[in-house]
Amino acid sequence: MSFPVDVVVMAAGKGTRMKSQRPKVLHRLGGRALAQHVIDCAARLSARRVVVITGHGAEQVEAGLAAPAATALSFVRQEPQLGTGHAVQQAVPVLQDDGVTLVLSGDVPLTQAATLQALLDVCAGQHLALLTLDMPDPTGYGRIVRGDGGEVCAIVEHKDASEAQRAIREIYSGIMAVPTRLLRAWLARLDNRNAQGEYYLTDVVKFAVADGLAVHAHRITDAVQVAGVNSPAQLAELERAYQRRRADELLVQGVRLADPARFDVRGELVCGQDVEIDVNCVFEGSVQLGDGVRVGAHCVIANAVIEAGAVIHPFTHIEGEKAGVKVGAGALIGPFARLRPGADLGPEVHIGNFVEVKNSTLAAGAKANHLAYLGDAIVGERVNYGAGSITANYDGANKHRTVIEADVHVGSNCVLVAPVTIGAGGTVGAGSTITKDTAPGALSVARGKQVSIANWQRPVKQKKA
Repeated sequence: MSFPVDVVVMAAGKGTRMKSQRPKVLHRLGGRALAQHVIDCAARLSARRVVVITGHGAEQVEAGLAAPAATALSFVRQEPQLGTGHAVQQAVPVLQDDGVTLVLSGDVPLTQAATLQALLDVCAGQHLALLTLDMPDPTGYGRIVRGDGGEVCAIVEHKDASEAQRAIREIYSGIMAVPTRLLRAWLARLDNRNAQGEYYLTDVVKFAVADGLAVHAHRITDAVQVAGVNSPAQLAELERAYQRRRADELLVQGVRLADPARFDVRGELVCGQDVEIDVNCVFEGSVQLGDGVRVGAHCVIANAVIEAGAVIHPFTHIEGEKAGVKVGAGALIGPFARLRPGADLGPEVHIGNFVEVKNSTLAAGAKANHLAYLGDAIVGERVNYGAGSITANYDGANKHRTVIEADVHVGSNCVLVAPVTIGAGGTVGAGSTITKDTAPGALSVARGKQVSIANWQRPVKQKKA
């Protein structure tokens, strides 16, 4: 492609049918805002700049979108909103005449970069090129009107179309590529003499025809790529289509999904060979699954690296956030476990049911199998951490570190009050509250003396007179 591409994203609409205070283009699909999908796709085209036209909820929209690496992102505002042509007019001052303007919609999130590249190839830096689609029911869409020779003559909006024109099934997707120097001149000729009283961007087609310039169409058959979101029902439908496509990509790679229809990726999921994923799992942020990893049903995994051979049993919740979570090779996690940011588990670590780990490192072979909490801890190799035990890491103002050295055995229902170090090979007796460092190899017991009163009688409830 020998010409620069500037992308204009229309994102000014209110989205009344969403029944939401959130601007429509910020509603999320696959974990990202609708308009963010569009911006990210533009970045894959190596666009020179991306200009987002905002209007309703402009401050929210502008704060909620981000520029991918090496992409220049800017915003212009359309106030008031007087139609699609009026919207693009707001972007004209920041566009350069040496390039092609690619017009996209912020509520059409699943157009593929390859499709847009094909449209740009049709444009070739010289022609007005439209992305079109044949639809069984084209109600509500602008119709592509062609001449006797099959050439595109006009786009007629549904509300302005005659009965004969409404019978046309080829529709305009809302996506066009046009040399900017031509677009600038055509936008200056727009008027609002139509049923809506708006300035239609689609009128540039009749201007091109009037100027004797051919209008080209790139027709596709994949309706999902040009499907817009106008209601919660449409958003939910498009979410399932998106997730099914992600599932199909993984299946082609060899990932075993128990049911591709019950699977959600809301970010980036990278899988090695022989990965197995059971039903109703959700992956958020950046997740990497190594060779042979098995993920049980109903797990939520966010921002984590899970190494080869690890097993994540059902109902496990891994939430890495910015610090991330690492699960070592061959580790066994869950069921009903929770790994929080900063959990770094070595090879063959076992984290069992109702165990929570946060900002802690567990070395190879360490085990916490039941009903326990490890926070701000360094745990050595082969440690056995008993059921009901906790690290008391927070004094009400600051967090403190607990160090449990290699081969320590911590009995059930213990409290390790940080900062504290349990020496290598030591044992902490069940029910102990440890507040001081313990020596290597020592047995440490800190609990009240047991007292038994023989033949003790429980109080008896007095009967009312």
